[in-house]
Amino acid sequence: MLTYSVSMARPDRLMRLMDALRRLPAPVTAARLAEETDVSRRQLYRDIATLRAGGALIDGEAGVGYRLTEDPALPPQSFSRLEIEALVLAVGELGRTGDAALERAGRGALARIIATLPDRQARQAMHTVLRSFRPEAPLPVTTDMSLLRRACWDELALDIRYRDRTGQVTEREV
Repeated sequence: MLTYSVSMARPDRLMRLMDALRRLPAPVTAARLAEETDVSRRQLYRDIATLRAGGALIDGEAGVGYRLTEDPALPPQSFSRLEIEALVLAVGELGRTGDAALERAGRGALARIIATLPDRQARQAMHTVLRSFRPEAPLPVTTDMSLLRRACWDELALDIRYRDRTGQVTEREV
């Protein structure tokens, strides 16, 4: 589980709570939501009240848990079965990049997308036929992939130094 400092910004905290409500099987207990969002139960109750005041439809029953009801005024997202398959398989492949942060982000984004799909399409997205299995284990990646991603987004050159299988050291600017 990720740990965040106590000074996590309120919008980030509320976004994590909405994400947890969409992703976790409902009803979700306050204890589970507090653990998932790394806040106290007291803070969780305040955050639920804030989200409700902002228009989020969150049902809750003492001793049972909370359930997020998506706003029926919003049009549901719609994808073809092939598009759903492409999204699920693509996110499944993120684990092979060696970038745990990117993999978590992909899983979170996919969970939010699935939460907004009509029931039939949400069931398609969860179907086991969309799980990809690879017999070989990916090679361990020790590179800080967030640094590489940031350099790409900022269009910065990287100086890379590496050693090949024979022990030869090479430096490149990419």
